[in-house]
Amino acid sequence: MVKLIPMPAAYDNYDYPSYWKGRNYEHQSELMAIKGLLIKIPKISKSIEIGSGYGRLVHSYLFRVKKALLTDPSAKLISLSMKKYAKHKKVEFLQSTLENLKDKIKTRNFDLAIMIRVLHHIEDIDKAFAIINSLLAKGGYLILEFPNKSHLKANVRHFLKGDLTYPINIFPIDLRSKKHIKKNTLPFINYHPDQVMEKLRTAGFEIVEIRSVSNIRSTLLKKLIPLHILLDIEKYLQIPMAKLFFGPSFFVLVKKIG
Repeated sequence: MVKLIPMPAAYDNYDYPSYWKGRNYEHQSELMAIKGLLIKIPKISKSIEIGSGYGRLVHSYLFRVKKALLTDPSAKLISLSMKKYAKHKKVEFLQSTLENLKDKIKTRNFDLAIMIRVLHHIEDIDKAFAIINSLLAKGGYLILEFPNKSHLKANVRHFLKGDLTYPINIFPIDLRSKKHIKKNTLPFINYHPDQVMEKLRTAGFEIVEIRSVSNIRSTLLKKLIPLHILLDIEKYLQIPMAKLFFGPSFFVLVKKIG
């Protein structure tokens, strides 16, 4: 049994499972991206998911791995994922922040690391990528998701405000209000794909594939168009739309080199 430490974590006081109610399109789009990227990976013995939450994505990759380690700083979310997967002998759990993983994990030879909906809470992504690199075996892979600062709606919105340089401004933007920044709340940062790709290369990764995800994220369209049709369209948009930085969410598969 995993010992859960009652250390404060932002998501302990937030009903994260409820956030996903009514977001089945986004959820299924992410599963589609993960399964599509997994095809590019020849063999996975050990995986680690960083920020696994309540285990929302585990079943999308569990069939490919022999041992899966789920990590999250929130005791509440780890407890929920344990209720889901504790009976699976190949699933293990660890309550930890990303920064502490190197100290808590002795054997750092994972074939795959997965980090979805976490990077937007991280300000020092250079440090984050260095830690992940150290956890991976040589030739190991990382499936990373991050919010795309330069997606179509954002570009149009800033264009209408007269900000013509927004699409080529690679610097990240923190969406917190000034009030929340002063209170030192959890960051919520949108990153430009070009900046993330460059930092991944600097950290010792090779870009294998990128995908634009949740390309039809629209409350109106989700009401008007059946889910299966939205997902059929999504399937054909993820790879080509990545070149245009189209969607609000970006998935990238990278390989550790050297």
